[in-house]
Amino acid sequence: HDAINAQTKKETDEAIASYNKAIAIKPDFAVAHYNLGNTFKEIGKLDEAVASYKKALDIKPDCAEAYHNLGNAHQKTGKVAVAVENFNKAININPDYVDAHFNLGVALEELGEIDEAVASYRKAIAIEPDYASAYSNLGNALKQVGKLDVAVESYNKAIKIRPDLAEAHSNLGLALYGLWKNDEA
Repeated sequence: HDAINAQTKKETDEAIASYNKAIAIKPDFAVAHYNLGNTFKEIGKLDEAVASYKKALDIKPDCAEAYHNLGNAHQKTGKVAVAVENFNKAININPDYVDAHFNLGVALEELGEIDEAVASYRKAIAIEPDYASAYSNLGNALKQVGKLDVAVESYNKAIKIRPDLAEAHSNLGLALYGLWKNDEA
């Protein structure tokens, strides 16, 4: 296992060196800055990732993927409101960017903006009708606002698409238990 980790670290270091070499040769190479950001994000160097994505966006301001990944990096550092801004910028560039809608929903839910999160998950589902995780997260958001019957429907759709989605099964159980407790009252 240590050998695999050492190999992965060596490859990561080599990738970073290669991107930096490309940038040294061609400083306005947006793709190299973007890929450098992805590499930094993967290894948890989020400040470096943010700087690389911002540099890529300075060069190519219409790169929806860079805004999306910048949003993910900000969300991981706890800057959720900034993440929301970046997810929205990605969506403004590419309105059908399903992962940006999904991650916007996650961020909005984290901020307690449940109605907006529900709308984001529904938009992701409209773009990609077989997005099991979006149905599962939609169920979570609906459950938070007491719409347990609709949450149950969302979890069931998630499970139909991905029967191995453990979170959907567990949350379905919680929602059904909540409905049962409400019926008891």
